[in-house]
Amino acid sequence: MGSKPKLALLLLLAVLGIGAGGGTAHADSAPSGADIQVAQTLGARDLTVIIRRVDVTPSPLRVDVVTHRGTAPGTLHLTVAADGVVTSRADVVLGAEPGVYAGNLRVDKPGPWELSLTDGTGPAATIPFIVPARVVPPWEKATYGGFVAAGAFLLLALLVGVRARRTAFALIPAGGAVAAIAVAVTGALLSASTPPPPAPGSQLDPTFDNVTDPYANARLSTVDYSRPPVNLAVRTERGELRLSLTDGATGRPVDDLLVHDNALVHLVVVSPSGRMSHLHPVRVSPGDYRVRLADPEAGTYAVAAELVRRGGGVQLARSTVDMTGSAAPAPEPAGAGPRTVEGTPVDLTISPGTPTTITAHFRTQDLQPWLGMLGHLVIAGPITGPVGESAAKAPTWAHVHAMIPPVAGQLDRPDETVAAYGPDVSFTYTFAAPGRYRIWLQAERGYRVLTIPAVVDVPMTGAGR
Repeated sequence: MGSKPKLALLLLLAVLGIGAGGGTAHADSAPSGADIQVAQTLGARDLTVIIRRVDVTPSPLRVDVVTHRGTAPGTLHLTVAADGVVTSRADVVLGAEPGVYAGNLRVDKPGPWELSLTDGTGPAATIPFIVPARVVPPWEKATYGGFVAAGAFLLLALLVGVRARRTAFALIPAGGAVAAIAVAVTGALLSASTPPPPAPGSQLDPTFDNVTDPYANARLSTVDYSRPPVNLAVRTERGELRLSLTDGATGRPVDDLLVHDNALVHLVVVSPSGRMSHLHPVRVSPGDYRVRLADPEAGTYAVAAELVRRGGGVQLARSTVDMTGSAAPAPEPAGAGPRTVEGTPVDLTISPGTPTTITAHFRTQDLQPWLGMLGHLVIAGPITGPVGESAAKAPTWAHVHAMIPPVAGQLDRPDETVAAYGPDVSFTYTFAAPGRYRIWLQAERGYRVLTIPAVVDVPMTGAGR
C-alpha cells in the first residue's frame, strides 16, 4: 500500500477515535425530565405528590406521596391516563406516621399524561404532567452527523486513492471530510453554550403542541402570550370552597396552569379574626378547583389565589367569600419576641427600616423544605377593622419566600425528606405604606407546617414614599 492510502487510513482511524469521544456532547444536552412536586389539599389531608422523573418509555412510573403530621391513615387510589385512556392503576397505603409512601405505575409513551388520585371520600384530584421524549438537540445531530459523514468521505477517499490512476482525485472526498469534521467540531463546541430546550412540565404544559420535541416545530406558535388574567369566582357548597377559573377574554375554563412553586394553585384564605390557611386546591376538571376548609369561623373570608398560566407569568386573583361555622376567633397575635408554635420554640425578630428584615429563629437545624422553599411569608395590610374583610380590601398583599441555600452540583431542589436547614429563616420586604400589617410566617419541621402569625406596625418614617 502506498504512503497516501496509509495516510488516509490513519486519518480515518483518528476521526473514528474522535467520533467515539464525541459522546461527551450528550452530557451537555438538557436532562430529559425532572421530578414534579405538586402540593394537594385532598379532603382533610395535606399531601405532596412527587412524580419521579422518567427518562425512557415504556417505563415504570414511581409516585411518592408525602404526608404531614396529623394526616389520617388510609388508602389512596392512583391511576395514570393518556388521551383519556387509563393505562395503569395502583394503591398507596398511608400509615399513621408522616413520611413518604410510594406507589408504582407505568407509562408507555412520551407526551401529556394525567395522574388521578382519590381517597374514595370526594372527587378525584387530577394532575397534568409530561413524560418527556428523548430530545436530540440540533448541535448533537450536527456533531454525530458530521463525524459519520467525515468517516464516509474518508472511506471514499481511501477507495479513490487505491483504485484511481491519479491520486489527486482523492482530494475531492478528502475535502468533504474536512468540511464534515468542521461541522462536527463546531456543533460540539456550541453544545456547551447553547441553551437547553424548554423543560416539559415547568415551562411547557400539556396543552402545548410540541412537548415531545421542542425542536420539531419551527413555525411560530399560535398561542397568545399576552394571556389575559383569570376571573376567579369562589363559592361554598357542602363544606367545600369551589373555585371557578375562567379566561378574562373568552370566558372559557382555564386549563393551562403550570406547576408553580410546587402547586397548581396556591390559595391563601384569611378568616374574619385573622386565622390564615395556605391550601392547594385539587383540580377536578378544567377550571374547577376544590378544597375543604376545616372548622371555619362564621363571617367574611379573604381569598387570594396565586397561579401561573402558560405565557402569562404569576397572577394573583383576590376575592371574598362568606362562610358559616362555629370555630372560635383566633387570638390577637403578638409582634416580635419569643413564642412556641406547635411545641417548637421560635424567636421572631423584626428589624424595621426600608427594607424591613423579618427573621424566625427556630433554635434547631432540622427544618424541611416546603413547596420548594425554606420558608413562606404572607403579608396583608394595612389592616383596619375585621381582618378578613380588611385583608380582602388591603392595598398590599404579598407572598415572600426564603430560598433554600444552594448546593454546588445539585440540580433539583431538595424535597421534604431533607431535614437539614435552620435555625434562621429570614425575609426581606419593603412596606409600601405606613400602618398595621398582619403577617404569617411558615416553615416545616417534622412533617408539620408551622404557621407564626404576627403584627407589624410600620411607622410613617419607615414607609417607602
